[in-house]
Amino acid sequence: MNDNLKQARALKDLLNQREKENFCSLACFSHTAQRRHKEKFTENEYRQAFSSDSDRILNSLAFTRYIDKTQVFSLINNDHLTHRVIHVQLVSRVGRTIGRYLGLNEDLIEAASLGHDIGHTPFGHDGEHFLSKLTHEHGAGFFHHNLQSIQFLDRIEKNGNGWNLSLQTMDAIICHNGEAHSKQLIPQKDRSFKDFDLMKTTMKKNKVCDEIPMTMEGCVMRMADTISYIGRDLEDAIRLGLVKRENIPDSCKKILGRTNGTIVFNLVTDLISNSLNQPFIGFSEEISSALKKLKAFNYKNIYKNPAIKKHLSSIEDIFRFLFEKYLTALEKENKKSVIFTDFLNGMSSRYRGNHSNPEIVRDYISGMTDSYFIRQAPDHLKPDSIENV
Repeated sequence: MNDNLKQARALKDLLNQREKENFCSLACFSHTAQRRHKEKFTENEYRQAFSSDSDRILNSLAFTRYIDKTQVFSLINNDHLTHRVIHVQLVSRVGRTIGRYLGLNEDLIEAASLGHDIGHTPFGHDGEHFLSKLTHEHGAGFFHHNLQSIQFLDRIEKNGNGWNLSLQTMDAIICHNGEAHSKQLIPQKDRSFKDFDLMKTTMKKNKVCDEIPMTMEGCVMRMADTISYIGRDLEDAIRLGLVKRENIPDSCKKILGRTNGTIVFNLVTDLISNSLNQPFIGFSEEISSALKKLKAFNYKNIYKNPAIKKHLSSIEDIFRFLFEKYLTALEKENKKSVIFTDFLNGMSSRYRGNHSNPEIVRDYISGMTDSYFIRQAPDHLKPDSIENV
């Protein structure tokens, strides 16, 4: 054994020992990470498994496309609105803070946070809804962005070979659901890859999914998702004039605060306080109720606000147009189509052989950035960007 290999192993042993000394007993230790495929280079790999997962996700093509993916507000010319790339970094930061105080594995939380929204379509949840209708109509099941995140990271990236991420990271990604309100999450332990694959199949058949993560870290990331967007979306809406700060329900202002910073601080503080030395991740009753009420306020005044929906009137038409266009190109083997030149070119034969044409179209469209999506649309369907709402 050469000196470099000895040094690499010593470094990893040191990090593993630190975990034993500092993590709580309910944490997911790095040496327990499971990968579907054994990797040859692990002998001289000094990074721990979940740290390596974070690096793989950061270096994925799909992660690069976060920068031009809608978080909530689309087609609005305002450089200070939150985009998906900012959101995932906020989730990572909030999640790691919580994990540090609870004695959990920050590397696992970070990996799951960075990868959790990679499967989001262009134009956010509206795009997700539009695409799901199309995939269901064409026999490809319902579309869920968390399921699609796994599809990208495990079956599309690296020319269809995937990144061979750990089961625990992929489980946390597929089980995130920031839209659902959860007062408390208890990990559903001891999943295997067989269980994970069955869960993927089941999710595809269901219009609504709400699986619970297998690790405490996955539960933290799921809660951090909500904490990271609830106040941030509110600030964006205030900036755009959709709501006024004084419109926030009085009980929410009193318990959670009236600014994003205060809301995040109070939610994180309460979550840590209530979850410390417990077999669950959860809020107090008072904070949970206030958070649920603030979510309802956001949904009514922001996410379902007609003022931002009217600008998406042509987006669904573009989704349908492109889906049918690419489906026809695949059926006719039109190699000049962008679905061949920009997506399938260089992809492994295994990918093409294991996916139906509607699934391939789903994968191509869902991976598009907002601007790339608009560039593919015919001129008569292209929406205009606007200065304000």
